[in-house]
Amino acid sequence: MPGILVGVDGSDHSRRALSWAMREAAAHQVPLTVMAVHQEAPRPATQIYWNVPTLPEGSLDPELARTAVRQWVDKVADEDGQTEPEIIVDVRTGDAAEELVSASHDADLLVVGSRGSGIWAQLLMGSVSSKVVHHAACPIVVIPGDRQAP
Repeated sequence: MPGILVGVDGSDHSRRALSWAMREAAAHQVPLTVMAVHQEAPRPATQIYWNVPTLPEGSLDPELARTAVRQWVDKVADEDGQTEPEIIVDVRTGDAAEELVSASHDADLLVVGSRGSGIWAQLLMGSVSSKVVHHAACPIVVIPGDRQAP
């Protein structure tokens, strides 16, 4: 999947990353792969503390998940008034960081959102973005969570 790869989880952080990645893909006329990874083991603290939704909630059906992600992508593009580039939706099950790192071998650029909390939000990255930064096989852009998309 050459082009730009963006990891999404439905959060505001990933929405910013998706919006940025769509603009870049359209500007450079390259395909955009939007990847959502369903965690194999539930992580209840993620939902409680960061309100990160599952796309779609509680479902392991890849087609249902792919449809939900595609609808979300279309909504983000519509809200931002963007022209959508060629978009491929990739839904996987596993560890998000591992799946993104694996997919990065075929991508030209990987985009992820950053996550932080409280006063340290600008200094900290979430665990997925941190792992991806250290192990990806292509250049990476981490979109800050506290600012509007660049």
